[in-house]
Amino acid sequence: MKTTMKTAAKRTVIILAISASAFAAAAQPDYGPGQNGPGPNRGDGGRFRPPPFPLITALDVNGDCVIDSNEIANASAELLTLDKNGDGQLTPDEYLPPLPPNAPKDAPRPPLPAIVKALDANGDGVIDAGEIANAPAALKSLDKNADGQLTPDEFIGPRPRLMRPSRRAAGSNHPFMPNDNQRPPGPPLDTQ
Repeated sequence: MKTTMKTAAKRTVIILAISASAFAAAAQPDYGPGQNGPGPNRGDGGRFRPPPFPLITALDVNGDCVIDSNEIANASAELLTLDKNGDGQLTPDEYLPPLPPNAPKDAPRPPLPAIVKALDANGDGVIDAGEIANAPAALKSLDKNADGQLTPDEFIGPRPRLMRPSRRAAGSNHPFMPNDNQRPPGPPLDTQ
């Protein structure tokens, strides 16, 4: 009789443990792609990672984050794979990643990588048929070290610098950087 009660108690504990873990898993928030939370757009350390540029993904055929000489030579054909409507040119909705679903219609886009600026020679936002045909030459112009391939530092270009908090002189009226008299309670601002 004791063995049957012990077995029944073990089963009950196991069932409760499985139920609790299933409940905990179901209670997790459902973060969608591009939202802050675990998911395909999150990198190491829980930082948000924006979606890749379709233009770069199309040109980097082997996915090694380097656009090599063969990929540069075949750039015109690869760019045409992005032409969703078959009009022979690429518009921003074809070569840029989409905005997150909850973004306002007038949300600003991040700065364009150097590769877009090189391919869109006239800067009108459309990579037209002539610019697509000239893509290999435009890409070669980004090869700063003349090694025949483009690395992310060459095809992305310099990143914009973000302002780090710093102490402002007394009397500063900058709305986001209060002076010492306006500083809210809490730890001091980073002074590095």
